[in-house]
Amino acid sequence: MDAHQPKSTNDIPPQPVTLSQAFWYWLKLGFISFGGPAGQIAIMHQDLVERMRWISERRFLHALNYCMLLPGPEAQQLATYIGWLMHRTWGGIVAGVLFVLPSLFILIVLSWIYIAFGDVPLVSGLFYGIKPAVTAIVAQAAHRLGSRTLKNNVLWAVAAAAFVAIFALKVPFPLIVAGAALIGYVGGRLSPNHFKAGGGHGHAGQSYGAALIGDDTPTPEHARFRWSRLLMVVAVGALLWLLPMSLLVAYFSWEHTLTQMGWFFTKAALLTFGGAYAVLPYIYQGAVEFYQWLTPTQMIDGLALGEATPGPLIMVVAFVGFIGGYAQALFGADAPFFAGAVAATLVVWFTFLPSFIFIFAGGPLVESTHDNLTFTAPLTAISAAIVGVILNLALFFGYYVLWPQGFSGAFDGWAAIIALFAAIALLRFKRNVIEVIGVCAVIGLMLKTLM
Repeated sequence: MDAHQPKSTNDIPPQPVTLSQAFWYWLKLGFISFGGPAGQIAIMHQDLVERMRWISERRFLHALNYCMLLPGPEAQQLATYIGWLMHRTWGGIVAGVLFVLPSLFILIVLSWIYIAFGDVPLVSGLFYGIKPAVTAIVAQAAHRLGSRTLKNNVLWAVAAAAFVAIFALKVPFPLIVAGAALIGYVGGRLSPNHFKAGGGHGHAGQSYGAALIGDDTPTPEHARFRWSRLLMVVAVGALLWLLPMSLLVAYFSWEHTLTQMGWFFTKAALLTFGGAYAVLPYIYQGAVEFYQWLTPTQMIDGLALGEATPGPLIMVVAFVGFIGGYAQALFGADAPFFAGAVAATLVVWFTFLPSFIFIFAGGPLVESTHDNLTFTAPLTAISAAIVGVILNLALFFGYYVLWPQGFSGAFDGWAAIIALFAAIALLRFKRNVIEVIGVCAVIGLMLKTLM
């Protein structure tokens, strides 16, 4: 055999992929991206690295490690990054938008069904079982992040301080994040061993054959860093934020619900270090306690819908926006659905716009080096603090599920049993979130039917 002859078809790079072909893949991904960020990243790895070989293992992990450092949904940002690397700006826009668009449409429909028919026995029965499951899911998120993050007593202390700050002292979430970052910044210099963390998802250790974007593939022209390109991306991004915000202020007012939603979810988008569960306490504080766009029970139900639909979990903001717009009848009593749909779309725009800016602005900087990125000490401290705030959120959800009328009312024993069942299924038997929600929904329906 000729020494230069490929040993298998995997040694031959795939045929170039057109933007049209990529469009259909990203659209399909938008409908099947269940399982949270871990599941979504696993799907993309299996498809793009192993099966279709659009990108090599090392380049995939290099992009992922960058996305892990950013605020925002890392799986959606990873899709945007790969789309941009393959097909320039339009490729990134197509990949990023299609990752969330099916979820937006699905959540608008489900939110309407929820608020319009929530009192129907079938719907209320299903949600009776889902709510305790969501409480267990949030507790599992705290456990999962804590087991990865709290590696020493210092980080445990940061988590405990964050819990006390948000639970007892009602400190706003952004201040907790800022305080944790400061602790990490100082601690990383005084005692760096206490603030060490792994670099996202580690190093590439396997090759699946020649890829379109391989380890040795030169950086494409559009992905090379230029100051002029960086300034253009920042300027366009700022304009895309400022234009709708200015129109909202001019047409409605700064105090109007839609304007406040745009401003609030812009801030939320910049605070989502550590995933959607990390920012949920901030959304809860603002949307439920401060603005009162929805009730605590509705927030739990919205999280359940977010878990059960494709797309990033942070898409729960679409539910928050829809319920807020619908309940307040922003466009009159005759158009509640239109108000909810507009509010949901607006909220998603302001939540995800920063993610695109981060990728298009930072991508060329990342491509200038193929060394693996690592978490900094401030981000390690922020991750530790987030464990505390997520635990606080689980307690809040548990309170509203187990004592629906408050501590003065009756304890809901059946809800406690469902929550315990969900926790055991998730933590002990490692069952899928969708499976747990489905089983608990059926149990809740059966219990409501028998009661």
